[in-house]
Amino acid sequence: MLEIDGLRKRYGDKTALDGVGFAVRPGEMFGFVGANGAGKTTTMRIVMGVLDADSGEVRLDGRPVTYDDRRAFGYMPEERGLYQKMKVAEQVEYFGRLHGLAPAAARSAAAALLERLGLADRRGDAVEALSLGNQQRVQLAVALVHDPAVLILDEPFSGLDPLAVDALVEVLKDRAAAGVPVIFSSHQLDLVERLCDSVGIISAGRMVACGPVGELREREGRGVLQVVVRGAAPGWADGLPGELTREGDRDVLLCEEGDDQAILRTAIEAGKVEHFGRRQPTLAEIFREAVA
Repeated sequence: MLEIDGLRKRYGDKTALDGVGFAVRPGEMFGFVGANGAGKTTTMRIVMGVLDADSGEVRLDGRPVTYDDRRAFGYMPEERGLYQKMKVAEQVEYFGRLHGLAPAAARSAAAALLERLGLADRRGDAVEALSLGNQQRVQLAVALVHDPAVLILDEPFSGLDPLAVDALVEVLKDRAAAGVPVIFSSHQLDLVERLCDSVGIISAGRMVACGPVGELREREGRGVLQVVVRGAAPGWADGLPGELTREGDRDVLLCEEGDDQAILRTAIEAGKVEHFGRRQPTLAEIFREAVA
């Protein structure tokens, strides 16, 4: 269990973090989301010991996290830190050695990761010869080579093509399935919603929402009523609450309030009702509401 409790950090007159706290259980994937400058990277740097908090605490299994604990963490910073002239396989092996692996173990772990991430045929190339997306894969291999006890990734999907995203997703799922707490930040909220067990939303240095995605949806109420009608005459929804849009030969009405049964009767009279039900808010909608 990784716990972040009451982190505060100021830079002069600017408050970067104001009591940030959340917990990530073993095997849980936690999505850390927020606008640029909200405090995500500062939080991750404090967890890794790159920055000191003004107050608050980072705990692992109930005790303050130590230097030795952090050596066993896997970290992928937003600003990549690869040696551009170094060959890919040598680079991953080198970082494995820095984490305490024996030469043979580092070599074996690097080879397995490069194969898994689709970089086996580039193992002898210099990092500078790779595309930005492939450099991103190398950076992930560096974070994973020592089989980390905790995995912390800052914008790991940035700049990746769909195939690279899929490869990364599978690796993260495997790490979580092995009991590793995984934290990653991302602006791709649909991906966060699909992958994560829990989500934390930070705005201006404060946590404004945190918990399992399903619970966050339930807190938003019953959701939006969605009605899809085919073949309705123009103006059939005049007088009904909500927003009407046209998709081909279908009308889609979204209502946040109103009498469900009255809306249904009107829709049946207007045409063929193909869908009628409550649609829970997406993570993007929850995010917009939370940071408003």
